[in-house]
Amino acid sequence: MDNNKYIVPEQTRIGHVHLKVSDIKRSLDFYCGLLGFEITTLYGTQAAFISAGGYHHHIGLNTWHSKDAPPAPEYGVGLYHTAILYPTRKDLAVIFDRLYKAEYPFTGASDHGVSEAL
Repeated sequence: MDNNKYIVPEQTRIGHVHLKVSDIKRSLDFYCGLLGFEITTLYGTQAAFISAGGYHHHIGLNTWHSKDAPPAPEYGVGLYHTAILYPTRKDLAVIFDRLYKAEYPFTGASDHGVSEAL
């Protein structure tokens, strides 16, 4: 065992994520139109930065290396999961209802004891 191993402090938070997408408009329709994020910056049809509450950006979306790419294969490498933590259970219910009414496909839901997930 390496006695000099560095361990990230437990107070560490991840501030934002950048996603490679194939279509900025379709991605904005989902993240802004359905989930309610706000656009903070647009770079034409190549990139968009979105946030909750006016932060410079929580999510970056770009097509720099992925424009018109097909969906990622189920067994390929890439982002598997990310979490958007809504402040209340009611806020999560509102998003569930919006996704359900838009016929967005769900792949699962879970109660983790300390949080609930869609």
